[in-house]
Amino acid sequence: MSTKKKLRLGAFLPGTGHHVAAWRHPNAQADGGLNFQHYRRIAQTAERGKFDMIFLADGVAVRERGQGTETLSRSGHVVHFEPFTLLSALSVVTERIGLTATVSTTYNEPYHLARKFASLDHLSGGRAGWNLVTSATEAEAKNFNREKHMEHTLRYERAKEFVDVVTALWDSWEDDAFLRDKELGIYFDPDKLHIPNHKGTHFSVRGPLNVARPPQGYPVIIQAGSSEDGKNLAAQTAEVIFTAQQTLEEAQAFYADVKGRLAQYGRSSEHLKIMPGIFPVIGKTEQEAKDKYDQLQELIDPQVGLGLLAGMIGGFDLSGYPLDGPLPDLPETNGGKSRQKLLTELAHRENLTIRQLYLAIAGARGHRTIWGTPQQIADQLEEWFVNGGADGFNIMPPYLPGGLDDFVDLVIPELQRRDLFRTEYEGQTLRENLGLPRPANKFSKIAASLEPATVGSPT
Repeated sequence: MSTKKKLRLGAFLPGTGHHVAAWRHPNAQADGGLNFQHYRRIAQTAERGKFDMIFLADGVAVRERGQGTETLSRSGHVVHFEPFTLLSALSVVTERIGLTATVSTTYNEPYHLARKFASLDHLSGGRAGWNLVTSATEAEAKNFNREKHMEHTLRYERAKEFVDVVTALWDSWEDDAFLRDKELGIYFDPDKLHIPNHKGTHFSVRGPLNVARPPQGYPVIIQAGSSEDGKNLAAQTAEVIFTAQQTLEEAQAFYADVKGRLAQYGRSSEHLKIMPGIFPVIGKTEQEAKDKYDQLQELIDPQVGLGLLAGMIGGFDLSGYPLDGPLPDLPETNGGKSRQKLLTELAHRENLTIRQLYLAIAGARGHRTIWGTPQQIADQLEEWFVNGGADGFNIMPPYLPGGLDDFVDLVIPELQRRDLFRTEYEGQTLRENLGLPRPANKFSKIAASLEPATVGSPT
């Protein structure tokens, strides 16, 4: 087996695909968001391609993006499965691929989340991953007894404590705590139970968790924010970062910045994988790929495109501005700051009108769009990978299932031919396949240093 460093791949799988008009593509599964057989097929396709993981984004509101019902009715990204339920079902019909999803720290409680992810990790044999986010929309706030969204800095402060509580709950039990000795009548070793008893600024959680420690120790922790608060949280907690950059230079700067923050937290650069999103359109020739992209672009309803853009720049209403005029100066958002910054810079750098900007993001929503032959796609992935811009990529198929089929059948073999990607999974768990260490139980370390009489007492 080759020892050459391999890139990591995630398959980012919204029901119908990533393009804002994906559901209208003649070969798209229009009901994909709520069709289990469709998800079963694409998850198994990604596993056949040896992807590290599938990834499901999520939010706890219909993404209205400031649109009226008439405009919303033209969008295909309205309803979809709740991720834990779907990933639990997919754990039964897959064997090696990681199962990851977004769950917000803003509108969940640590005990609920710790219990669900521990259960998913057990169900899947150690393949769970948590994309740790803070919610970004006012619509979500209004579904959880709030009129206003929590302030950006406070959301991240709360998120950091949230992670501390969740990991402490996952460490409630040591790995070998459960003896299940029928003859002696001892179900677990009481010295290997640790009650977190957390009392902090935002949470008071006694514990312990009523699920055994996850097979991976902790499910893999993923982070997606690229603001200063987001990068600091990622440097402290994340093992994978999903991010968005448009150029190699931007990707290199982000990569060096975040990796450079790890040492202050006692972490190795190899223990954080940075995976920018890539929206690939693949053809037998470059012109065929361009034609495929143009076909999707022609399906965009202007109302939907404008609504998408408005939502991604922080909910700012653009309806009073001419579509063929420049993007106006924007107030700072309390939503996704890094994405607002990225899109504003893109508009200014390329002198785009509002219409041109929504057309530019209709597929990848600020991530990088590439089209071409399998060899050209592989060239561009390789360039970022070998030049310090990425450890791998989160692949965003334009429409599903065909966009994923193209990548697995055409690009994966090219990456394997170049010895850039695996031909077989290295391990059984997501951590093993990503090359990430299994975290030790923090309480067992503390317990080992205590006097024997106190070992096993609440911590």
